[in-house]
This record gives sequence, C-alpha cells and structure tokens, in this order.
Amino acid sequence: MGHILIKDLNKGFIEQSKKQSMGHVIIKNLNKEFIDRRKKSRCRSDAVPKHNRIPVLDNINLEFLNGEMVCILGPSGCGKSTLLRIVAGFDNAFSGNVLIDGKAHSGPSSDHIFVFQHSSLFPWMTVKENVELGLRAMKDQEEKEEKIQEYIDIVDLGGFEMHYPHQLSGGMQRRAELARALAVNPDILFMDEPFSGLDFLTHMRAREEVVNVHQFIGITMLIVTHDIDDALVMGDRIIVFSSRPARVKMARKLDFPRPRDFEKQPELNELRSEIFLMLGVPHAV
Repeated sequence: MGHILIKDLNKGFIEQSKKQSMGHVIIKNLNKEFIDRRKKSRCRSDAVPKHNRIPVLDNINLEFLNGEMVCILGPSGCGKSTLLRIVAGFDNAFSGNVLIDGKAHSGPSSDHIFVFQHSSLFPWMTVKENVELGLRAMKDQEEKEEKIQEYIDIVDLGGFEMHYPHQLSGGMQRRAELARALAVNPDILFMDEPFSGLDFLTHMRAREEVVNVHQFIGITMLIVTHDIDDALVMGDRIIVFSSRPARVKMARKLDFPRPRDFEKQPELNELRSEIFLMLGVPHAV
C-alpha cells in the first residue's frame, strides 16, 4: 500500500490512499426475466394473468477493465438499471455469470458502492455526518476527520460541512452523495442516472466534476444514462442496448482525448449521430 498525491483543480494537493487496482468486471451469457405476478385482470377485456415470464436481458456478454468509466445507454425500460443492480449484487435472480476480479459475485459489498437515481442522503444528517457514514469503522478520530474533509474538498463542498441536505441545491446534493460514496474507497462505483432532475448548467458542472474525480481516483465506474452526450463526453467505454429484451447493439472503447468537443472532433460527432439513429432518433440535435 502506497500513497499518491492528487491535485484538486481548486484545492491544491489532497493525499489519497492508493490500493491495488481492482474492479475488473466480466459478464457472461447473462439472462434476466421478470414474472408477471398479478392476481387480477387490469380490466374486463384483459386476460386473466398467467404468471407469464417477461424477458428483460438477453444473453449479455461484456467486459469492463480496471479503472474504466463505462456509460450504458438504451431506450427507457430496456433493462439498464436492472443490469446495474445485478452487477452490484442487489439482484441474484438471473442466469449466467458475473465475475468481479475473477470471482463470482453473489451479493452487495462495501467495495462496490451504488449511487441511486434519487437522492439518498439522510435528511437528518449534515453533509459531514453523511460522508462520515462510510468511515464509521475508522478508529482514529483525527484521521477520520482528515478523510472526511478530504472527500468533501474533492467535490468542492468546503464550507458546507454543517449544512443539511434541504439546505443544498440539487447539484450540491449529488456532490455530497459522491463524496460519501468515495469515502468508502470502493473498487467499483455504480451510478444510476446521476444527473436526473438537475438544471442544464448544474448538469454540465456535475458531469465535469464526475470526470475530474474519476481521473483523480481511477476506480471503475459504471454509469447508466439516457443522455448520449453525457456518455460520449464522460465514458472510456460506451454500451448501447436495444429495446427489451435488451441485447448489446454497441460496445465500443472511446479513445478520444479529453476534453471532448463534438465540433472539434468530427469522428466523435459522427459516432454521436450514429447512436442517435441507433436509438430511433434520425437527427441529432
């Protein structure tokens, strides 16, 4: 175990523990279906439910390398979030295999942290107290205080340590959730629609901060999004699903340099148009 210094854009140098690179994900022949468990018809013309099986994911085969930011796109309801929950260990009712660092993954782990689509900050806790949750096992109080402040500074929330969630903007709440997730020092960070509900400018700033944090920390991130531009600007790898039952329509590594600009990078803009068309929108706007 060594230490490296990472530089926040505004806050100078922040000391961050560096552990062995982890977070290699392999998904083999993954299939998932739901069962219609209704006991009554929805209306008189509706047939009596027969507990039909509804296929959601169809023979998914993917690999995500250590430290990659992977963005997953697809039509609404196709199974993107379902895949995320399976890999995170929250859903074990599937066929196929999910391997993380060469081991079969069968349940949630403190090394694999999930940031949900809607705010999950505890409203009765301050920003500092929420971030501290990930460090509650740390015995050295002085070291714990340093770590809490470290992660708060990484997401640029210095000065808001004693604020409650309702006193923060939507973007600041997202950053506080990110700080709490990073404080655990996970191998994999799962994010389900992390920018939903944010106004345009806050969305852009939050996106930039997630990219910066990923470059600083270097952990594997799996992000579900409906926003094609977000996926192309952020991702090291992009996955595009078909409509349900979801199949992989595209799995591509993005080698475009950052910061990415659709106007200055014609190949990136062409890929953007291709994905829009693939998802049923003939003209990217």
